[in-house]
Amino acid sequence: MMDKKLKKTYSKQEAIPKIERYCVYQERCHKEVSQKLYDMGLRSDEVMEVLNEMVKRGFLNEERFAKAFAGGKFRQKGWGKSKIIRELKARAISDYCIQSALKEIGDEDYAGTIDKLAQKYIRLHRNLKPWELKQKTLRHLISKGYDYDQCHEILNRLIEP
Repeated sequence: MMDKKLKKTYSKQEAIPKIERYCVYQERCHKEVSQKLYDMGLRSDEVMEVLNEMVKRGFLNEERFAKAFAGGKFRQKGWGKSKIIRELKARAISDYCIQSALKEIGDEDYAGTIDKLAQKYIRLHRNLKPWELKQKTLRHLISKGYDYDQCHEILNRLIEP
């Protein structure tokens, strides 16, 4: 008896329409698509052929993915640039595409988001001493991927010692 289910393996021709649907559903990076193709049982040379086909036909575009990822994580989850960069690098996105994606985040929006996140955190933890509140808020903002200097400047304005 076998405990594991056997995965269905696909031919290159069977995999292409499935990968097209996978890419149409949401923006994908090359790494995600290639992993999905390997999971479908394709060989390395077939994976490369399918990836090239998807790029030619416009289903895959790393710069478009990077812009969508960066914008979405910034607007929806409030991530800072360093966390976005770290996550894009983990997905093997080129530095050019990462820099292009970060240009989509405006400086005013970025500072406004830091300010909004800091104020929210401060409201939730207003019972702390000012120095403790400042340290914890700073740590929170840095963990979300924001720059120390920018956060420190905003906190100096928001929290009176």
